[in-house]
Amino acid sequence: MASLLALALAHPARILEAGEVLVTQGGHGGDLYILEEGELAVERDGVRVTTIATVNALIGEMSVLLGTPSSATVRATRRSTVLTIPEARAELLKDPELTFRLAAFVASRLDATTGLLVQLSREHSGPAEQGLLARLLSAIQNTGETVARHDLFGAAPGPFSEMSRDD
Repeated sequence: MASLLALALAHPARILEAGEVLVTQGGHGGDLYILEEGELAVERDGVRVTTIATVNALIGEMSVLLGTPSSATVRATRRSTVLTIPEARAELLKDPELTFRLAAFVASRLDATTGLLVQLSREHSGPAEQGLLARLLSAIQNTGETVARHDLFGAAPGPFSEMSRDD
């Protein structure tokens, strides 16, 4: 089993100057990036979502796993170096254990986000806050059609309709 870092080190590092865009929202997804040094701003629909400055932070994993265009724009806020795994989906399909570890990493972030939302829900009991937090928790649970349920459970219309519990 390879590591993401080993796959990335097989390609030249990319240096970004302050203001340079690494990923464009709506652009072709599929490359996975690892921050080697520097700082990156993540913006979605023109709103800054976060700043990434952690060494070995992953960028682009959502579009790789979902097979969708990039969901955010990522730009350097200062001179930064990133490693790239081009067309990472193809690499991940060759290594199910690495793919599972990446999925577990993404799931752990979702778990942390859900835990934070529950904590905030307990701390802020006003109707406006509760409505907003309920919408956020609901959005986490309802993935829409990004990942079709039939991809996980088969094309059957109801649970277990083509299988018995004894299968």
